[in-house]
Amino acid sequence: MILKYLMVSCSALALSFGAVSHAEAATGKTATHTKAKTGKKTVKAPAAKHIRHAAVQNSDIRKVAYSMPREAVRVPLAPPNVMSQAVLVQDQNTGEVLFERNSGAVVPIASITKLMTAMVALDAHPSLEEVLEVSDEDIDQLKGTRSRLGVGARLTREQMLHLALMSSENRAASALSRHYPGGQRAFIAAMNQKAHDLGLADTQYFDSTGLNPHNVSSARDLAKIVAASANYPLIREFSTTRDGFFAVNGKMLRYNNTNALVSSPEWEIGLQKTGFTNEAGKCLVMQAWLNQKPVVIVLLDSLGKLTRIGDANRIRRWVEQLAQQGPRAG
Repeated sequence: MILKYLMVSCSALALSFGAVSHAEAATGKTATHTKAKTGKKTVKAPAAKHIRHAAVQNSDIRKVAYSMPREAVRVPLAPPNVMSQAVLVQDQNTGEVLFERNSGAVVPIASITKLMTAMVALDAHPSLEEVLEVSDEDIDQLKGTRSRLGVGARLTREQMLHLALMSSENRAASALSRHYPGGQRAFIAAMNQKAHDLGLADTQYFDSTGLNPHNVSSARDLAKIVAASANYPLIREFSTTRDGFFAVNGKMLRYNNTNALVSSPEWEIGLQKTGFTNEAGKCLVMQAWLNQKPVVIVLLDSLGKLTRIGDANRIRRWVEQLAQQGPRAG
């Protein structure tokens, strides 16, 4: 009986100690919570601190992602939709090729030949005031093309050069070669020597007009010819003249430029030359200022009457869009 009483007493005592411990713990939590509310002491749970820190880091990452420049994900500009069979677009200052298609193809070049004709004629430093006369030798026996420069027409060398470049006058180009020291043979030899000196591996000449289909070159070589021709002030001037009047056999005849783009306010052309034969198709080469830079454009074997003009305009707009995108990668 006494033993049973002692066991009950011990159990009661243990329960009272447990109740006191729980009460103290509850009282401690309440006190701490009260202090937090009164601002005397702020207790932050470690887990909550880490969560908020991670949230700040994620917010910073999102800010960095949103602030990334758009250029990093820009879509490359599609190439110009041109129809000419051989094309080259080149920054003349840097030599960078902006666009090309079949630029190494060796093809007939028709009257683009006359740029070389003009350079060789001027390299001889002849008198530009010397009067040259059109003869039967200047008549086109190969293709039968017509000319308003009749046999016996007399013009100065400067006028012949002007008509050959502006209006692609074949008899004027032929007369220039005949009145070269040593005659036409020496002139053609000088044309091919000039091509060699310029490093033109794809270029060969057989006449001064371009009527001969064996006058061939590539877009790559013609870009070099355009750049070389641009060093001649008279070639730049005469090839870009819109029109002019010339006294031919007692009559004042008006001649126009074969390239309508020289009259366009949207273009600033420093030098140009057109060409056409059945073998060569429609051809056009230019040095034009686009975005304050000289750009060489070569268009060969264009189908259709206006294709080369349309291609040139498409290229101009494309180059302008390219400049808006900023420097190219690589």
